[in-house]
Amino acid sequence: MLSPTSEIEGRLQRLKGRETRTQSIATRFTPSEERALLQVATSCGKNLREWAREVLLDAANGQQHGDGAPLFAEVQALRLLLINTLEPLLRGEKMTPEQFKEMLRYVKTNKRKAAADMLASYAEGTTEQP
Repeated sequence: MLSPTSEIEGRLQRLKGRETRTQSIATRFTPSEERALLQVATSCGKNLREWAREVLLDAANGQQHGDGAPLFAEVQALRLLLINTLEPLLRGEKMTPEQFKEMLRYVKTNKRKAAADMLASYAEGTTEQP
């Protein structure tokens, strides 16, 4: 456990080199909302104010906390690759190395659009047809 002196020294060390924070934003939550926020902040190893500040700044900078957009695009890339390569193979057709390279180029070019389309369909509540 840290001594009170080393704890204060640690805080002072973090303050060096950054702009002074002078502005505050307040909002109100229900007790159940506060418990939910505290639980998430604690699971991230942060106090509520520190966690909320990060989430707000990430949102203001156009990011979502724990943004998984790049990962989701890669999942969609795998999905595109599997769908577009397995279907002909299941019909008994063979794929040449050139065809496979072309498929990889197609996937690389279209994975972000596929991810955006999928997210849009989730937002609309539509289901995907096979």
